[in-house]
Amino acid sequence: MTYLTIVINTILVFFISNTYLFNKGYNTNIPIILMIFLILLFVLINILPSLFTKKLYDKNLYRIRNGYRLLIVFFINLLLSTCIYIISIIKYNIDIKILLINLLIIILVLNIIFWNGIIRVYLFSKQLGIRYRFIGLLVGLVPIIHLYMLVKIIKICKDEVEFENNKIKLNMDRKDKQVCKTKYPLLLVHGIFFRDFEHLNYWGRIPDELIQNGATIYYGNHSSSLAVKDSAEELANRIKEIIKETNCEKVNIIAHSKGGLDTRYAISNLGMDKYVASLTMINTPNHGCVFADYLLNKAPEGFKETVAKSYNFALKKLGDKEPDFIAGVTDLTSTEVEKLNKKMTKSDKVYYHAYGSVLKRATGGRFPLNLTNKFVQLFDGKNDGLVGIESFPIYDNFTLLEAKTNRGISHGDVIDLNRENIEGYDVREFYVDLVSELKNKGF
Repeated sequence: MTYLTIVINTILVFFISNTYLFNKGYNTNIPIILMIFLILLFVLINILPSLFTKKLYDKNLYRIRNGYRLLIVFFINLLLSTCIYIISIIKYNIDIKILLINLLIIILVLNIIFWNGIIRVYLFSKQLGIRYRFIGLLVGLVPIIHLYMLVKIIKICKDEVEFENNKIKLNMDRKDKQVCKTKYPLLLVHGIFFRDFEHLNYWGRIPDELIQNGATIYYGNHSSSLAVKDSAEELANRIKEIIKETNCEKVNIIAHSKGGLDTRYAISNLGMDKYVASLTMINTPNHGCVFADYLLNKAPEGFKETVAKSYNFALKKLGDKEPDFIAGVTDLTSTEVEKLNKKMTKSDKVYYHAYGSVLKRATGGRFPLNLTNKFVQLFDGKNDGLVGIESFPIYDNFTLLEAKTNRGISHGDVIDLNRENIEGYDVREFYVDLVSELKNKGF
């Protein structure tokens, strides 16, 4: 029924577009009453392009689907009308005046279909992103290329509707199982240069997915850039605060990037091992970043001071008490992390698991990790755009995340930074599986 609807809509639009040509050029004499009926159907097509098709579980998905289906109808009719014109000119020698008048009708009809579709997908699609919206506008008047981009936009929107609809259905089917309802609540700990904002979640769509499946979630609420020991103190206070507020005895911590180092320090050196059931480290530089050593050593002091002063001033305005750009970056160098590793011991009371990923193609990642990937590779080898693969493993429990495509998974992809559906890697389902495993282990 899905494809039948598109076929019917396409045929209707084709006949409406070329009625004048059929009547005057081919002498078909289509009745007026049929024309009125076709025009009414055309109006209906533009209002409800997806009648009698697969049920969707979200209104926004209906809007996207209606949009990309209108674009499909536009694309096919553009090709069909081009073919009928070529046939009319070469084989039947139709009068040029008739062709020109019908051409104006085609332009009008197809423009209505196109703009109705493109406006819908531009307004409601989340997967098009700024990049494809901008490229679409940029090449909109470039022959051939604009058709390629149109097909690309249609595919992105179609995949988005199918993926998100299946995701909603999956969560509905397993709602009663509460697969992420762990014994202890989750504490999500961000990495460097970010804060936990109320309306801009560092973890993208992940928290909502976990909550839908039974998880209880808290955030670190710590400063964006401090030395590891100072961030660890803030996290230790936050852990105690959660314990006191909920009487939960312990927490399960999922920490990204530098947050993993901060948490390890809190567990090892600040007595938090008695309050932490598990620590899951996501793309944490457990052995530091060699490229960071190089940059700090080579960058002029004046430049470092200017950047640090600007950063500290801006983040203080955003809520950090005393941000320290230089201290935060320094504790990410391989030199300093190895010093920290001598101080941070593994606790037998805590379950540890480290994860890491590799960005296989620089062009596969989003800005700025697509730019840093090749540079970091010079110093740290294969990496996720920031952290080398050799830096992830710690305490013998390590898993390398791999996408099924050649794109790879970046440092930002693992926290759903861009809210992007990546082929071969469902970031939300990865976290559901991760937390489900913690639940099954009794945490």
